[in-house]
Amino acid sequence: MILPADRCGTGSGCYPLCEQIVPTSRLWDLPVGRKYSLWQRLSPPQLFVGSFALLVMVGTLGLKFLPGLYVSQPLNWLDALFTATSAVCVTGLIVEDTAGYFTTLGQLYLLLLIQLGGLGMLTFTSLVVIAIGGRLSLRQESLSAGSPIELSHHRLDPRHLLLDVIRFTLAFEAFGAVSLYALWAPQLGWENAAWPAVFHSVSAFCNAGFSTYSDSLIGFQRSPATLAVISTLIVAGGIGFLAWEELVLWFDNRRLSRRFRLSLHTQLVFVASAVLIFLPWPLFTWLEWNASLKDLPPFHKLTNGLFLSITARTAGFNSIDYQQATEAGNFLTILLMSIGGSPGGTAGGMKTTTIALLLILAWSRLQGEEIASLGGRSLRKETTDRAVGLAVIAFALMTAGILALAVTERNTTRGNFEDRMFEAVSAFNTVGLTTGQTSHLSSGGRIVVIGLMFLGRVGPLVLAAALTRHRRIASRFRYAYEEVAVG
Repeated sequence: MILPADRCGTGSGCYPLCEQIVPTSRLWDLPVGRKYSLWQRLSPPQLFVGSFALLVMVGTLGLKFLPGLYVSQPLNWLDALFTATSAVCVTGLIVEDTAGYFTTLGQLYLLLLIQLGGLGMLTFTSLVVIAIGGRLSLRQESLSAGSPIELSHHRLDPRHLLLDVIRFTLAFEAFGAVSLYALWAPQLGWENAAWPAVFHSVSAFCNAGFSTYSDSLIGFQRSPATLAVISTLIVAGGIGFLAWEELVLWFDNRRLSRRFRLSLHTQLVFVASAVLIFLPWPLFTWLEWNASLKDLPPFHKLTNGLFLSITARTAGFNSIDYQQATEAGNFLTILLMSIGGSPGGTAGGMKTTTIALLLILAWSRLQGEEIASLGGRSLRKETTDRAVGLAVIAFALMTAGILALAVTERNTTRGNFEDRMFEAVSAFNTVGLTTGQTSHLSSGGRIVVIGLMFLGRVGPLVLAAALTRHRRIASRFRYAYEEVAVG
């Protein structure tokens, strides 16, 4: 609420040079006058960041001290931290080959970290509360949401939503495991195909990119069915649980002949995802036709071109060697990696809705409209401001990461600036694709990549909110507006 200064009770008479802003409460604000534990005083963003930091720490300790995880010698501390961060942040960048360096038990441990990181520790915490019959408080409901998105015309029950997260996850991962097992069993054997099928299904749905094959999915370039199953899992995990939940509600109401309008959020998610899959597809196919795809028949070039378009935004699986890709193809991959998946899902990046909102806002401004709108609905200024802020912070962090890698790797002869940019963008947006630089990074470069993976997973705005102390302020003044020329 904003009040003119001559009505704010201060008696300063400073209007119109300043206005008083009366702060509003947030879901996680607690009543004053009482003492609270550290857990109660932490805001949901702080708990979210803390849970991922704790999981990374536990994962690192496990990689160092649990027996039976390695074929030979265990990872050193830095590489254990790197691997745990990559698994928890569902990135997929590796310093040691998952297939040859880890035993089946070690791969299982990595898969557990991937699953926990993909769904989020806070989601599991809320599910435990539900499982033991507890009731979610408003504070816990705000934690379980995991996203600032609000669907304005109807509200989703947090209990129902959280249970559907598990249902969706198990359903998609079971579908993927069974499908991959049926495809790989004739080639690998009925016993040997089980574990790779389960591992790749979970890794694909969580958009992690870890593989039990040393060359990722290059060996399946000529298997369109395998690429189709992996692609389906990647898209399903990257769409976001809020959008899936609402789509189910839409189908249920349509079956009962009830009116139900999909929210603008869900519409943007599906439209933007479709555009970002099918628009780059012909570009990738054309750019890589005589380069990384040159040894494949035309049909397989088309299917791999589609897979390149899907995996680039956050999955991390590769069916080509990106060292053989064209510069234009790699730059297109960098652009798609920066966008990422959708809010509320397992994907990273700036998110599809952020890019969509920026385009809508730009078009509205070019049309001279003060309020951005789409499909007969106006967008809140707070929402578009959040999208702009997220894009600016993400761009700044990616730029800083590229510069940091360029500095730490300046004395190495392997790779060039394009490789540094590719690695930094892949790490920050938790994609996991690489041009072969990860295992050759210096200690400083690995520390930079670890920081980028963590920052990219928790999100720039969530991290900023976690570092902010939420205090009740009696009054705050805003100076008078003044114009600044732009453009």
